[in-house]
Amino acid sequence: MSATPPIPALVSRDAARRLPRVALLLLCAAYVLPGVFGRDPWKNADLAAFGQMLAMAEGRSSWLAPTLAGLPADGAWLPHWLGAAAIVVGSPWLDPALAARIPFALVLVLAMTAVWYSCFALARTEAAQPLPFAFGGEAQAVDYARAIADASILALIATLGLLQLGHETTPELAQLACVASFQWALAAAPYRSLRSKAVLLVALPALAFSGAPAMAVLLGTAGTAICAQSQYEQVRRFTPWVAAAAVLAGGLAWAFDLWAWRVGRDFTAASLPLILRQWLWFLWPAWPLALWTLWRWRRHLQRRHLAVPIAVLLTALAANVAMGGSDRALMLGLPGIAVLAAFALPTLRRSTGSAIDWFSVFFFTLSAIVIWVIYASMHTGVPAKPAANVARLAPGYVPEFSATALVVAVLATLAWLWLVRWRTSRQQAALWRSLVLPAGGVVLAWTLLMTLWLPLLDYARSYRAHVSSLARVIPAGACLAAPNLSRPLAAALEYHGRWRVDASPSAAQGPCPILILTVKVQAGPPAPDGWQRVAVERRPTDRDDLTVVFRRP
Repeated sequence: MSATPPIPALVSRDAARRLPRVALLLLCAAYVLPGVFGRDPWKNADLAAFGQMLAMAEGRSSWLAPTLAGLPADGAWLPHWLGAAAIVVGSPWLDPALAARIPFALVLVLAMTAVWYSCFALARTEAAQPLPFAFGGEAQAVDYARAIADASILALIATLGLLQLGHETTPELAQLACVASFQWALAAAPYRSLRSKAVLLVALPALAFSGAPAMAVLLGTAGTAICAQSQYEQVRRFTPWVAAAAVLAGGLAWAFDLWAWRVGRDFTAASLPLILRQWLWFLWPAWPLALWTLWRWRRHLQRRHLAVPIAVLLTALAANVAMGGSDRALMLGLPGIAVLAAFALPTLRRSTGSAIDWFSVFFFTLSAIVIWVIYASMHTGVPAKPAANVARLAPGYVPEFSATALVVAVLATLAWLWLVRWRTSRQQAALWRSLVLPAGGVVLAWTLLMTLWLPLLDYARSYRAHVSSLARVIPAGACLAAPNLSRPLAAALEYHGRWRVDASPSAAQGPCPILILTVKVQAGPPAPDGWQRVAVERRPTDRDDLTVVFRRP
């Protein structure tokens, strides 16, 4: 029998200290809450998904056969139900956009929680534990697992790809929570057998009902193989449950016609360099740490603490490539890469950790300075060039001052300066030390963007200003024929304009008195037979797309 390869981790009791709970919770709250309040749904996927939820909540679409402006929806039933139910419950006290966004913020919290607990369970396994010291003083098992789990949350927050996608009301956020829950079910199988089975039987079918049945089946297949080869009897007994969950997910997707083949539509060999470039920024800074984990733990890759997150990550990477570089497919690999990044820390050299710290301090401090300078320029005109660039890129935008936003931004900046001082002066031994500043820097940048720049971003990424210009020529409550109109614009017309929109291909032959067309030319097209052109409008921050309004003569 071959000897067990040595474990590369060597961790002292002092290094396994946990991140203070108040600090961790405040950091997570500062990451989740900005962007929930005070903004419109943004194009494209965020607005399209919200429009579907609003149509269901207002009775303009069936909950079992969802449509948006006459166009059939995709198979992501569960997230749409969640948002629509929140709109119904919040009406009339909450704006529909805010009401729909609140449960998705909770879904993000669920995903983060599942990542923490899955990493905690995996780090408690015998194969993941650090080597004992010759004369004692090594980290205790639970303390070590808790420190690794804290690091996984920091890695997840620091990952750039989650920043915007994690704050949208889209089905992919629900998919992320399902994948993270599936990862926890496999991780906790030896410790929480009954709960793991229950979560597993919910997570994979929920993933299928959230628009990713193929991912559910692939993850279930990978999980079945991992459990079947485990050295733990409790985990091997878990194998038929994983297989049953995968079969259940696939069967329900087939029964309710939720399968949608999206593989290969946009993939070409020429897209591979672009996909690799996407991985570099989307998965930063987790991917260098994950690669280090794979190298240092290379003799233990078949063990569950590595095999489970690897399976999650590889499934998402394969889906990303097959779908031509879909960032939303790539997001589903974040629970896996966050755990892998955390397991790099027990083997990381101090010089490497210091390099990560200094890079984070330089990059995020510079980013904050840029955000503050442009904000000052917009409101004071000094310096003049940033304000001129804003006026050129967002014509018609009038800066809005908010004392509350300014106070929050100042507090976030002061908190960043304190965090830099706290990290560099006191926390030299803790395992999670190398990820504190990257995570804190991401939270700082996001908070500043969602306070100082929020009115500008809302103006640039919302359709409100565009719909207001259309309202000058379209009567209130009118029926709009908009054949093959994009889903985001159709949702914007229904939400901001409160018009009835028919975007079906034959809409122009219907009874609606107003016709809407979008074109990518500098002048409006000739009027179709039976229609008279009324106006040509351009969204302020779009260079090419024009919206042309016609009416019957």
